[in-house]
Amino acid sequence: AVRQEAVLNGYVPEELQSAFENTFNYGNPLGESPKKRADWARQAGVPVPIMKEKKKAEVLWFVECYPSYHPRGIDASKALARVLNELGVDFGILGIEEKCSCDSQRLSGEMGLFEEFAEQNIKTLKRYKFDKILVTDPHALNALRKEYPNYGGNYEVVHYTTFLAPLMEKLEFKNKLNYKVTFHDPCYLGRHNGEFEAPRKMLQAIPGVELIEMFRCRENSYCCGGGGGGMWLDGFMADHVSERLSERRVREAVEVGAEVLAVCCPYEVSRFEDAVKSTGNDGKLVVRDIIELVVEAMGNGTA
Repeated sequence: AVRQEAVLNGYVPEELQSAFENTFNYGNPLGESPKKRADWARQAGVPVPIMKEKKKAEVLWFVECYPSYHPRGIDASKALARVLNELGVDFGILGIEEKCSCDSQRLSGEMGLFEEFAEQNIKTLKRYKFDKILVTDPHALNALRKEYPNYGGNYEVVHYTTFLAPLMEKLEFKNKLNYKVTFHDPCYLGRHNGEFEAPRKMLQAIPGVELIEMFRCRENSYCCGGGGGGMWLDGFMADHVSERLSERRVREAVEVGAEVLAVCCPYEVSRFEDAVKSTGNDGKLVVRDIIELVVEAMGNGTA
């Protein structure tokens, strides 16, 4: 309520206001052209069907903004597309019809924007037949599962780790990775939606991965600092805090001896990669989405 009041009264940091305006004007907080939302799919190297052409699918993949536009988000999207194809999953994406789920904007206090985009996405989803919605972004999971029902959108929604964990045994792995890996629990996958096991099961199924837990994990995990609008407030935070949350988390990963910090939220890869550099840990720790590690072990990519 306080954040909503601040937004209504115009007390919003410039970076956050820019994200709001980009979302309103372009359908995504990055200010990218909505016509380019599915451009990544043409570079995936495997078929990525569009629902407008397909009409129905067992799984509708709601890709979201960062996995559609940000270079590191696109890396994970391509990897997930390869795995879905390898497993023979009947799926499709909305492509240019998809708009931001706006969960982060809602958490930042912009309820009007959230409601408008929720209604637009629900209207689009009504055009197609599908059994469940697959999401890459835990914030989209939270919006579609918990908030969209308030506006008439009732779906079975699963995060990609929940969907893939029981299917890992069907994948053929060619490479043994031999990495010491620690995992960061995303706030809106773990604490807010109760999924702690699936990401770990995926990591443990990858040949050669040694999973090392950080002291703060699962229900007691630490926030990366990207949620609730934090993704767009790095400049603002740098002026007001001595250490960003992402930097503290990177230090914790290094302290337990991890070589790879594994994540499964599109906000986190670029945030943590930046924190690795700013904390002087370049060369000591790399950041990878879990799905990127899966594809590397399959022999279709490199870390």
